[in-house]
Amino acid sequence: MAYAITRTCCNDASCVSVCPVNCIHPTPEEPEFGTTDMLYIDPQACIDCGACADACPVDAVYPVDRLRGPDVVFGDLNRDWYRDHPNDHAWGAPGFPRSLPGELGTLRIAVVGTGPSAGYTAQELLRCTSAELTMIDRLPVTGGLLRHGVAPDHQSTKRIAESFASVFHDPRLRVHLNLEVGTDVTHEELAAHHHAVVYAVGAAADRRLGVPGEDLPGSLPATSFVGWYNADPTVPADAVELSAERVVVVGNGNVAVDIARILLTDPDRLAVTDIADHALAALRRSRVREVVLLARRGPEQAAWTAPEFLALRRLPGVELVVEDHPQVRVAIEAAAPDSRAALLAGLPLVRTGDADGEGGEGGEGARPGPGRRIVLRFLSTPVELTGADGRVAGLTVERTRLTGDGVPDGTTGERETLRAGLVVRSIGHRGVPLPGLPFDERTGTVARRGGRVVDPATGQALPGAYVVGWAKRGPSGGIGANRACARETVDALLDDAVARVLPEPPAGRAEFERLVRRRRPDAVGLKELRAVDRAERERGAAQGRPRVKLATVAELLAAGRRR
Repeated sequence: MAYAITRTCCNDASCVSVCPVNCIHPTPEEPEFGTTDMLYIDPQACIDCGACADACPVDAVYPVDRLRGPDVVFGDLNRDWYRDHPNDHAWGAPGFPRSLPGELGTLRIAVVGTGPSAGYTAQELLRCTSAELTMIDRLPVTGGLLRHGVAPDHQSTKRIAESFASVFHDPRLRVHLNLEVGTDVTHEELAAHHHAVVYAVGAAADRRLGVPGEDLPGSLPATSFVGWYNADPTVPADAVELSAERVVVVGNGNVAVDIARILLTDPDRLAVTDIADHALAALRRSRVREVVLLARRGPEQAAWTAPEFLALRRLPGVELVVEDHPQVRVAIEAAAPDSRAALLAGLPLVRTGDADGEGGEGGEGARPGPGRRIVLRFLSTPVELTGADGRVAGLTVERTRLTGDGVPDGTTGERETLRAGLVVRSIGHRGVPLPGLPFDERTGTVARRGGRVVDPATGQALPGAYVVGWAKRGPSGGIGANRACARETVDALLDDAVARVLPEPPAGRAEFERLVRRRRPDAVGLKELRAVDRAERERGAAQGRPRVKLATVAELLAAGRRR
């Protein structure tokens, strides 16, 4: 029986490299890899060897005959993908690990960040060189978006952290956490102690709506909401209030889907995850019964991935509906079988007012009906957040006008105010400038060519400076996309090492550690990091959970000191 890849696919393509019959596509070398929702196994070519299942870091691969419940559909998804993508791909050229000539000596490389892109970069460098690595993070704990971005009910996705475990046990690695580059140490100081510096700092800023009322209490960026339920120590425990019955999430990508799902999932189901204790307590008290996912565009342009949306359709105890509109109805009825809009087929079409038995136009007075539901509302452009008693009370939207090709083209002038006590904007991330590095304002990324940081005025590479992940390519692609991205950056670094263009640092590792101790006496090292991990796992074991996260900087530092 053939194997199938399911919704937890992380797209890092570990399975591709071990498949003996070339039956998993798209591969990193194929054009579709950059945009695919997931990878797919050809059931006609699969020989049932199980190598892909053994290699998968997130347990996404199963025999088709063992799929159960909502995962059954993935047998069909894998098979149907090859209906439009015939498996006539030729074998690619074999790849071999890079290595450096011995006469180059031992490189010292700093990696700024500890998230997935940093993890893949460190993994690649430790595997193919004898380099000494320094990993730095502004927080007193590692993981980046893997710890603070992945939803708590996606525990299988978090297992990819296990593939980075060897990095943190390598004797060539030093870790300095609770240390911020640009504040505590500068790029120039890093360069003075390392042959190369790789920036894996992500995209920390949220895009704004740019409408009146956006800064009212009760209006939050998605990063704050996600950080709140994931125990990000920079987000206060009381950052989210769930006293209203309706929440509006502006956006319909995977992060927006995560927020809607967490808000309406039975807290008892979340109680076995690593969700923040304060978030779990708030969700138990929550009055939220309806979440509106609001999008300016139509169903065909929905930003979620098919696997995440299919899971949303099967959320226990939650009804999924589409806010009715003539153009939305036409788009669903005319949708191609493998399109985003086709995923909406069979969902109830409702007007906002229907929840109150009004059968009318919904609007300002409409309240959610009984039960819990997620409303997918398209063709709605936010124009203003309204307030009452000093906080958000509603969101005024204007209908989007579409061209004959289904492309948004302005608004119609038709306005409606949705009553909501919480509005979360989930419309994308943007990088922030780093002191000492050139920044491309247009793309919101470090100015770069490939993996090399460049001076935008001259186009010349800054010797010894590199970038990876979202800081390099913008906020696109999931966790696994960072693997190929890291390989490209490491290849550029190794090419420069072989070409002997890396600057020789005047100071060494010992001097850098003295500098860190002087600037940040409370910086966290590997011993403290392991103590934090042990403390969180022990707390989790006592409650039948994978871990109970420490949610503040003070708690993290205290746990490290108790080692």
